[in-house]
Parts: sequence; structure tokens; C-alpha cells
Amino acid sequence: MLSTIVFLPLAAAAVLAAVPAIRPAAARWIWVTVSVAELVLIGVLWANYETPGANELAFEEQMPWIPGVGSSYHVGVDGLSLPLLAMTAVVFLACAVYAFRDNDRPRAQAALFLFLQGVSLGVFVAADLILFFVFFDLSIVGMYFVIAGWGHGSSARSALKFFLYTFLGSLSLLLGFIGLYVASTPHTFDIPELVAATPLDGNPLAGGLVLAAILVGLAVKTPTVPFHTWLPPAHTDAPATGSAVLAAVLLKMGTYGFVRIAMPMLPEAWRAWAWVIVAVGVVSVLYGAFVALAQTNLKRMIAYTSVNHMGYIVLALGAVGLVVDDAAQARSVAVTGAVTQMVSHGLITAALFLLAGVMQKRAGTYDMGSYGGLAGPAPRYAALFAIGAFASLGLPGFSGFIAEFQIFAGSVAVAPVTAIALLGILVTAALFLRALQRVFTGPTEGRSAGFADVRAEELWSVVPLLGLSVLIGVLPRVLLDVLGPASAALVGLVGR
Repeated sequence: MLSTIVFLPLAAAAVLAAVPAIRPAAARWIWVTVSVAELVLIGVLWANYETPGANELAFEEQMPWIPGVGSSYHVGVDGLSLPLLAMTAVVFLACAVYAFRDNDRPRAQAALFLFLQGVSLGVFVAADLILFFVFFDLSIVGMYFVIAGWGHGSSARSALKFFLYTFLGSLSLLLGFIGLYVASTPHTFDIPELVAATPLDGNPLAGGLVLAAILVGLAVKTPTVPFHTWLPPAHTDAPATGSAVLAAVLLKMGTYGFVRIAMPMLPEAWRAWAWVIVAVGVVSVLYGAFVALAQTNLKRMIAYTSVNHMGYIVLALGAVGLVVDDAAQARSVAVTGAVTQMVSHGLITAALFLLAGVMQKRAGTYDMGSYGGLAGPAPRYAALFAIGAFASLGLPGFSGFIAEFQIFAGSVAVAPVTAIALLGILVTAALFLRALQRVFTGPTEGRSAGFADVRAEELWSVVPLLGLSVLIGVLPRVLLDVLGPASAALVGLVGR
């Protein structure tokens, strides 16, 4: 079933690209239909999921691929990847609905997003490093064409900067993968085998260098400070659907790589560098929040909050490497919080970027100073944005609260100094409240006059994303029951 989930959108993309006779309306329906089918398939997967044994994967499929270097087509899921698989399907379906009325080359757009969906899902099911790298790199190519082809402003320059930064990161990642391959006996790229072998334990110098190469590659994609500079221009100039996928899905490939590859394969090196990783997380949290506070461009502000929210994840995963007595439960909570944050940020920030795209559609600008009193002519739009803002700042009742509470409960228990990052939540609250006041309250003026409220396709793309955030915030066990055992297993692997 996993192969069907990965290759169904790729096959649909190939048909759309190869058959120019497909009409725009048919292309849109193919995009939506395939996205619905993907969500249904993953729902069936979730309903039949049973927690696998230690260092095992559920729904495994494996066949020879490049046998000369010990690489195979190997896919599978566990409690760390299944939630990200579901979140990816939800976000791509939301984008398909949002873009349903777009008239700018709809066949090419649908083909490109379906291609991007397939390779993104491939990253989260890959159980072989070369397979992971192939999907990881193809996602960069897909997003480059989304930004360059459907963006606005300086989209060509932003797309080039995005590609060069992230491709350089992927080369560093490949170097780290080769290091793991060379150190393993027998040589292999199989992820479960490398996790079981931990080939560089007992060799701190080589282990540290390989971890550094992998961390740089993943940190660029996450992104963390100081590798974040490609992110704001890419988001600002990308189309709304491109920003939603970039923030919700592609950034998670970096943090997912931490829990799938770096932490379980290099536990000794991860523990040795844990304080450095924690420090990078804290700096990203605070830097992202304070720089977001200074923005006047709404979309750029949301982009910097992604640096802030990704910092929470890095902080928690770094804290997992601080092995102290009687802290296994706290470290497990930190992992659970980190993965919950990956899902939560994906849902909420995708919704916010889609809502920001409505501004570009209606008035042609993201400048907050150009609006005022927008709640008057567009009350539904104002309500949805307010809900998204409160969800993003971690208000109870939303998934962000569940994630951040677990992150800090686990991290502070292991390293009390990490409490300094709580300041990031306060600054995030300030920046979103400030944006709400500037754009939506007061007398209607500037670009707000004549602003049309959300249309059906915009409403039905954003509401499910925010609704799922509420569902996780109110009934977190839906997600935590899947995450808990996998988080405890990862903590055991890091503590070896």
C-alpha cells in the first residue's frame, strides 16, 4: 500500500504532463481526486496500524534496487512517520481545493503539485538512505519550479536562492550518508540495519564529523539559525499554495531526518553535541520571534515564525541527548512534543499562508500598513485569521499548546536553562496580536475598502486545517497514542 501512496500522485503527474489535451477543469478535478484518494489510503493505513517491534517498521515493502552498494527500495512507517504522512496528505488536499479556480496554467500546476506530493510522501516512508536522498532532492526541484513559475515579486531570484542553499545542504547530507555507508560492516544504506549497528560508536572524531555533515544538510532544510536566510524571500515571493507546502511539509523533512537518521544512527555523537543543538534551538526560537515582531510584511512575518517554531523542535530533540538519571520519561515527552509540533506547525502555518494568499489575490500586497479595519468588509476572513493566529501562539485548545507544553515539560526537566526559550511564546503572542490590531481593527481604510470575504474554495481549504488543530488540541490521544511508543523507542536508541 505504501508504494501506491507514493506513486499514485507521481503517475497522475506524469499523465497530466504528457497529455496536453487535458482541459483545465479536468486537470483541477484530477488533482483534487488524487489528493482525496491519497488521504483515504493513509486513513486506511492509520486504521490498520499496529505499533511495530523495536527497530521495525509497519507495512514494510523491500526489493533490490542498487545491490552493488547495499541499497534497496525499502519503505515502511512507524509512529514517528505516520502522523507526518497524514499531515502531508491533508495539506496537499487543502492546496488542491484552494487552487481550484486558478487559471494560471492549471494543468502544469496540478502536475507539479502532484509530483511534489509523491516525492514528499516518499521522504517520510523511505527506509533506505539513498531512497531518502532521492526523494529529498526531488522535493527541492519541485519547489524551485513552484516558486519560479507561479510566484510573484522577485520570484526567480528567490527560487534560485532557495535551490542553491538547499541543494548545497543536500550535498552535505549525501556526504554524511556516505560516511555512514563506509563505516558500516557490511556496507549498507538500509536505515534499520544502520540503526541497529550504530557504525561510528566508539569513534568520536569520525562520528562527530559525519553528524556535522548530516546536521548541516538537515538544518538548511529545517531551517535553523544561521542557515535560515533563504526562507523569508522564498515564502514572500512564492504563491500561497507553494508557501503552505514549503512550511508545512518541506521544512519537516529536516526535523524528520533528525529523528529518523541522525539520532538513532549516531547516538554517541548526538549525546556529545547535545548542548550545541540545544543552543541552536534556543537561538532559533528567540531570533525567529524577535525578527518576526519587526516585520511589516504579513507573509514575511509568518515566515519568521516558522524559524521560531522549528527552533522549538530542535531544542527538544537536543534535550533528548542530555542523558541524565531518571530522565527517560521526560526525554520521551520531549520527542513526542517535537513530532506533535511538526504536525501542528504544518496544519496551522499552512492555513495562515493560504489566508495570507487571499490578501495577494484581492489587494496585491502583504504590507500590513496598507490595511485597516479589514474585519468590517471581511468578517469571515478576520475570524479565520484570528483563529490561526491564536493557534500559532499556542493557546490552549489548539495543537500548538499540546506540542509546546510537552516540549518544555520534557526539556526543562532535563535542562532547566531551556526555560529561557519560553520568552519566544510571549513574543509570538505580541507579534500576532499586533498584526490583528493593525490589519483587522479600527475604521476600514486603505486596501481594506472593497475587500471581498473568503470564497468557498478558500473557506474549505483553511477550515479543515484549523479544525484538525482544534481536534488535536482537545483530543490529543488521537495523535499521542501513535507517537508515544515510537518516542520511547527513540529515547532508548539515543541512550545506548
